[in-house]
Order: sequence, then structure tokens, then C-alpha cells
Amino acid sequence: MPPAPELLTWLLDADPALRWQVERDLVGAPEDVWQATRARVATEGFGARLLAQQDPDGQWAGGAFFPAGFQGDEEGQPWTATTWSLSSLRDWGLDAAALAGTAEKIAANSRWEYEDLPYWDGEVDCCINSWTLANGVWLGADVSGIAQWFVDHRLPDGGWNCEWVEGSTRSSFHSTLNSLKGLLYYETDARTGADVRAARRAGEEYLLERRLLRRLSTGEPVGPWATHFGYPFRWGFSALNALDYFRAAALHDGVGPDPRLADAVAVVRAARRPDGTWLQEGRHPGRVWFEIDVPPGEPSRWLTFYGTRVLDWWDGARPA
Repeated sequence: MPPAPELLTWLLDADPALRWQVERDLVGAPEDVWQATRARVATEGFGARLLAQQDPDGQWAGGAFFPAGFQGDEEGQPWTATTWSLSSLRDWGLDAAALAGTAEKIAANSRWEYEDLPYWDGEVDCCINSWTLANGVWLGADVSGIAQWFVDHRLPDGGWNCEWVEGSTRSSFHSTLNSLKGLLYYETDARTGADVRAARRAGEEYLLERRLLRRLSTGEPVGPWATHFGYPFRWGFSALNALDYFRAAALHDGVGPDPRLADAVAVVRAARRPDGTWLQEGRHPGRVWFEIDVPPGEPSRWLTFYGTRVLDWWDGARPA
């Protein structure tokens, strides 16, 4: 069922970072229309505000993953440092040309808080490496070493876990989804070998075997967070976040939806309100440059866009 006109009008009354995606993926606007809106991300709204916060040395908030001076004595993870800022700008569709020279500045000036490692070499956390992989491809940095890192560090059950350095041998829903996102972006925009594609497909299989929702060993729900929808997604797994990934992967691979996604689709569909919107259910706490979505309990344009896009894809790609 196509979105109601009043819902589309509400979604289009949004920051350019969201509006261009609504125009492209829900409205079906001509490319010159949504590309013109996308170009505004660099000069208006969220994109322009975040670009204005960039430090002269190419970083944000003076740090790679944490802002300079962060002592861990505040609520939540701060979301202001370089990795988070770059990931937001990329997700919003900013043209990399607006950040010309940033990759080189970061290479010269930014080091990971973990053992002072060079930024574009990545570190040991697979979620951090996934964002760095995608951001590096976007900005033109050589991140082929990080792509190979994912091949070398995939766990025996098919996925990844950021706690492997503490000895974990079982994959994590959160870590695996984040890793898959980075690998897919690398495949989309870079020359990719068969080993990287095989690693991505193995990680997908890890989540599909569990229907995105359940423990393989018992069939029990993996956790309440899988059916909790909040935006920005940050690092957290949810059925909606994962389905949006599988939509992008299926379109990239030229295949239809995997039937094992059906249970997660049902969860997303059940969360849609009668007016076609999804509510913000709660955001990750922590310092931000500025808010980009509504408080908990209010209808979220971002979640409504993602939910509508996922259901449009599922309903349109599968026989009635």
C-alpha cells in the first residue's frame, strides 16, 4: 500500500538530509529533483550545522571516537567526535567533495584512543572499524586493510563481536550488523574481492538463521532491544535497523527478500500506528551537537521513513 498523501507531505516537511531520501525512495521523484535537494545538505540544516563544527585539523571535538578530554564521567557515550560526525554526514548523503582534504587531515592529525593507532588503519573494535571502513571509502582514503581485517577476524559462527579481544568466541547481533553495513558500503563503492563478499554473506547468514530476533540455541527472543525502535540508530541492533540493511544488500545483489526476514517484518508492521507513523521509543543517551529527531513518545519522521521504505520493499518484492 503506497503511503497516504498526508503522510508524504509530513515526511517531505523535513531537513534536506531526510527530504531527499523521501523524494527518491518513497515519492519516486525524478533524479534531478532529489539530487537538487541532496545538494542542499552541505549548505542547509543538519549537514551545514555539523560541517560548521569541524576542527581546523580535520577532526570533530578534538578526538577520533571520543571528544578530547572525555573522562567517562557523563551519562552515555558522547556522539560528537570524528567517527560519529563523519558517519552522520555520510548517512545524510553529503557529497564527499564538501569535505575535500579531510581524509588527509585526519590521517595526519587523528589517532585512535586505543593504543594511539593511526586513524585510517582502524583499531580492534569491529563496530569502530565498520564505520571507519565506510567513511574511508566515502572520503577516498585507503581502507583496504580494514576490509581484510573483517575477513581475518570473522568468528566461527559467521559473524563478529567487538568483545573478541576479551576472548568472546560467539558473534553479537549488534557487532555483526554494524560490520555488515561497513562491508556493504565497501562493496558498493570499491573494488571488492571474493573473500570480502564471502565474509559479508556469512555474516548475513548468522542473522538470518536467527530470524533477526531469536537465539539459535533456544529460539527465545534475543533481547528487548531487537524490537525497540529509536533514532538515530547509533550502534544498536533493532529489527528495523537490520531490515533496512537487508533491503540495501538485496538491491545491491539483485535478489529478492529472504523469506527468513518475515518475522522481523511483522514486528515492524505491528509498530506502525494507524496514521502510518512510527513513534520514537527512546534514544541512546549522550552528548550531541544538536538533536535531529523528536523526543520519545512522539511520531518520528526518520523512523517513519525507514519503516515505510522497508515495508514498501518487502510488499513490492514479494508475491501477494
